[in-house]
Amino acid sequence: MKIIVCIKQVPGTNEVKMDPVTNTIIRENIESIINPFDTYAIEEAVRIKENMGAEVIGLSMGIPAAEEILREAISLGIDKGFLLSDRKFAGADTLATSYTLSLGVKKIKDFDLIICGKQASDGDTAQVGPSLAKTLGIAYVTDISKIIEINENNIRCMKITDDGYEEILLTLPALITVVKEINMPRLPSIKRMKIAQDSQVEILTFNDVEADENRLGLKGSPTQVRKTFIPIHNINNEMIEGSEKAEKLASILLGKIRRS
Repeated sequence: MKIIVCIKQVPGTNEVKMDPVTNTIIRENIESIINPFDTYAIEEAVRIKENMGAEVIGLSMGIPAAEEILREAISLGIDKGFLLSDRKFAGADTLATSYTLSLGVKKIKDFDLIICGKQASDGDTAQVGPSLAKTLGIAYVTDISKIIEINENNIRCMKITDDGYEEILLTLPALITVVKEINMPRLPSIKRMKIAQDSQVEILTFNDVEADENRLGLKGSPTQVRKTFIPIHNINNEMIEGSEKAEKLASILLGKIRRS
């Protein structure tokens, strides 16, 4: 069995700056981490590997520095990493990102299962996983909280819904996105950290994949950020002192309601 885990590099802080010209994140001098939801995807893939045997491959798209998060993923148990990195991939929205990741998947070949985190902490769209499955023409299911059973042909899993849980049976190859309830990610062992240090991440550029340039990066993104700004919150606090605070508060609120 071959499992591909999609891994994204995200800022390790909420205090990010945006390039006013390109409206993209300025990543220089900002600590980057593995997208938190992707750590659950990595852990679940490694557990399948340990329980039934599998090759686990990490796939990411990003700047050359994203090699480090793939090495970190290797320290957590995946076997190898592939990084799609080229200026022509830059500025991609979720559709162009999904297309580019699909090129990496096709380069890896002969996969059985793709596992993604539910969403990325720097975008929160939860669109890339389903869009990638659609691009590849495979079945998918989102918000998986438990893999009940998996074999060479099928995967049976539990999906979180608004009303509870739903049991889903998928024929492989397929894609799932996972939520944090699925497991508890492990810490890397010293042995795996040494393996990761010596591991080579394979870089895939535009010239390495058979890509339609019109579907890549900003050119291939039908949605684009026109403006970014930090919300301004004007909050006025009024302290209510003395006795009968509830009556005073009720009087103030009633006055505001009447004025509105």
